[in-house]
Amino acid sequence: MKKLTLPLMSDNISREDVDCLIDFLKQNPVPRLTNGDKVIEFEKAWSEWLGVKHSVFVNSGTAANELSMLALKHFYPKGGEIIIPPLTWISDVNSVLFAGFDPVFVDINLNNLSFDLDKLENSITDKTRAIFVTHVLGLNAISDRLLKICEDNNILLIEDVCESHGATYNNTKLGSIGFASNFSFYFAHHMSTIEGGMISTNDDHFYQLCRSLRSHGMVREFTDDNLIKKYTEDYSDLNKDFIFIGPAHNFRSTEINAVLGLCQLDRLDSNNEKRIENYKYFIDNLDSKKYHTDFEMDGQCNYAFTVVMKNSDFDLRDRIEEMLKDNGIEFRRGMSGGGNQMRQPYFRDKDLELVDFPVIEHVHNFSWYIGNYPTLERDKIDNLIRLLNEVE
Repeated sequence: MKKLTLPLMSDNISREDVDCLIDFLKQNPVPRLTNGDKVIEFEKAWSEWLGVKHSVFVNSGTAANELSMLALKHFYPKGGEIIIPPLTWISDVNSVLFAGFDPVFVDINLNNLSFDLDKLENSITDKTRAIFVTHVLGLNAISDRLLKICEDNNILLIEDVCESHGATYNNTKLGSIGFASNFSFYFAHHMSTIEGGMISTNDDHFYQLCRSLRSHGMVREFTDDNLIKKYTEDYSDLNKDFIFIGPAHNFRSTEINAVLGLCQLDRLDSNNEKRIENYKYFIDNLDSKKYHTDFEMDGQCNYAFTVVMKNSDFDLRDRIEEMLKDNGIEFRRGMSGGGNQMRQPYFRDKDLELVDFPVIEHVHNFSWYIGNYPTLERDKIDNLIRLLNEVE
């Protein structure tokens, strides 16, 4: 039988996007290419689509994570603890460390691959500053209980939505619910600016901090005249154009990336509809005796098919992987970020007891994600389901 041949991801950049970019570049005179008017236009369009007041375009989802934690450090200069899941991308963990916070890991649940809320609640201390939730591969991690935990304990909720553009909670888009949110526009995600990311928030001061810290911490990046006045008066011995509020980076993106973002945003919703349809069909037809299928489907917008074995069987796992390889089906074991981030080299000396994290350990060893994209034909999904269900 002919190989199925499914790449992990399909590049979102289309001919339409390239033509849009060519039209922009062919302007006379040559348009400004660094951070400028198109970036501002994209930020406004994104904020309107998401339903928030402010957005800050950066050069990657990693930059969005790091910038959000750097800005948060200005709220809590003495640091503290940030609760994070072990199933996430490594930049979530790194951003917490780089900003001088202490990461506190909490195990996950299988229904949405996010926090076990009982364990989360038991992990809160007087040092907890924020809960940094990851919406894994398009599954919604928000619940009434999570929001109540944050409210009752006066803890900020930061959303990592890098893999979940368009997913919702109670018909409200993820990324518009927490104090702040981070998105990635990597080439294989729901939409792409080649490389890029976005921070979104309804908090005016957090927005001003992100604008400044995106550009070396420069005061002139503020749009709040009162903030500019405060710094220029407090530091009158400095050139007002070169006052820096603290250690920061250059996370700026370009007009080229923003043009692509504007073009892609126009078809994001229609592309998402196809991903949602594909994922529901896949889960509905997967063998529920062999694989976990009880995912929380409300609000999902998955850019990958989640495959989690019911039982811990290394021999069966190896047979499944051999079948996938034989059929040209690209996959990643361990789900988002390769599985349990506590197993990474620089956490090996932290005395973390992996036995206390049974669910992420199961996912780390007995799960995969496989690409789900708008152009994926139904017959290929059928063949993928058949192959997974037939493995013995």
